[in-house]
Amino acid sequence: MTPRPSISFAKFAAPKKGSVFLFAADGGGLGEAAKACDPAGALTRAFPVADFSGKFVSSVEVLAPEGTSVDRLVAIGAGNVSNLDDNAWLKLGGVVASSLRKATEVAIVLDLPDLQPDGRQAAGLAAGILLRSYSFDKYKTRKDKEDGQTDTKGADAKGAATKKAGAAKPAKITIHCADPAAAKKAFAGEEAVVDGVLLARELVNEPANALGPVEFAERVKALEQLGVEVEILAEKEMKKLGMGSLLGVAQGSPRGARIAVMRWNGGKAKDAPLAFIGKGVTFDTGGNSMKPASGMEDMKGDMGGAAAVTGLMHALAARKAKANVVGVIGLVENAVDGHAQRPGDIVTSMSGQTIEVLNTDAEGRLVLADALWYANDRFKPKFMINLATLTGAIMVALGQHYAGLFSNNDELAGRLFGAGQASQERVWRMPLGPEYDKLIDSKNADMKNIGGRYGGAIIAAQFLQRFVKDTPWAHLDIAGTAMGAPSSEINQSWGSGFGVRLLDRLVRDHYEG
Repeated sequence: MTPRPSISFAKFAAPKKGSVFLFAADGGGLGEAAKACDPAGALTRAFPVADFSGKFVSSVEVLAPEGTSVDRLVAIGAGNVSNLDDNAWLKLGGVVASSLRKATEVAIVLDLPDLQPDGRQAAGLAAGILLRSYSFDKYKTRKDKEDGQTDTKGADAKGAATKKAGAAKPAKITIHCADPAAAKKAFAGEEAVVDGVLLARELVNEPANALGPVEFAERVKALEQLGVEVEILAEKEMKKLGMGSLLGVAQGSPRGARIAVMRWNGGKAKDAPLAFIGKGVTFDTGGNSMKPASGMEDMKGDMGGAAAVTGLMHALAARKAKANVVGVIGLVENAVDGHAQRPGDIVTSMSGQTIEVLNTDAEGRLVLADALWYANDRFKPKFMINLATLTGAIMVALGQHYAGLFSNNDELAGRLFGAGQASQERVWRMPLGPEYDKLIDSKNADMKNIGGRYGGAIIAAQFLQRFVKDTPWAHLDIAGTAMGAPSSEINQSWGSGFGVRLLDRLVRDHYEG
């Protein structure tokens, strides 16, 4: 990923150089510390010319303003400050990041009415800057210079960029606020979550030739540095456990399947863990039920659920969450060769239930069936939540602004919905029921992996429910939100990292302490 800006906090002061960002409330009013940065009034004189009134996320700038030695002054509208929630401060940070350009020294003066004294708003602003600043460019070996020439230095033999000659230095950002100590403390927790989101984005963006099941498992091992206990199950162990459903998906690829188990023990020893399970199909050709060529390249992101679980575990461990949490991800590649699973094959899952595989492109549910059963059987969790880029049908129903939520527990579903509203990683509950369940009954096995033409996302969820027993459970279908989702103030990346902030909020609000 691109080098991230460095962020620090300081007491109010009038910056002497670089780019200076100020905030204006409704009506274009500036605080006293902000006014001190513009002694000649160059910026405020520009307000009426630019029709700037402090409207939320609007902006106006003045280059080389008179009466100062700074490069430019930028005012960003904060709107009605008393109405701003945590997500709004992330967006304001994103607007700042989008306006940095090539600035290497940046001062942000956060002087507004109605700010809370705990530093959370300054911390949210900083988090938004980091989220928006992310981009995936590690494989670019060419840097366009201002003179139009091309620099190709810094590429290794494999074609990956190791150092970009002439690349812009990351910005050094200082946020001036009333209580920098409180802001720094609040930002420590926010930065942990940001790092989890960026890890998830990076995993989703990686090409499949660089990130297969084995390589993904190696990335997971890095969480041990944060105190996460990591265990990797190879195919030999999975065969002993009877994971025929997951292994059937993997059998067409020379790249071996893996189960990665992550454990964060931040709660009381007696507390049952919270379990998060992720689909990790590192590339999905569709198998013998092959997908069309158009758009197949996007199937490098079919491990968005596993990426979100990995990012969540990073976030929880980095901020030392007071909860016991388990992450289980099933990692496979769904490829095509002479050994690949065929339509009509019948496999036996870890649960002992048999599955007739009528469509090898409905493979994610086969991976999750064994991962869910394993997590439930081994850890006896308080609840299970699985995430998966599971169906195109959920995108037909909800578009790309909401993930589909399916659950057997109203309390868990309600808490997920609330966490989605608070984090703006939103979910919408979809139905389950016996009318749908009977559609996956098979005449040749206990069940089949597809139903009829309609209700595809519901059918997939109904399939998964057969592997959770009575444990409170929720399934999040993130096919429309984890990859290729609409850009926003805090994300311009193809891989969005969807799910990390949502589930961190769920744990923080309901299951810690």
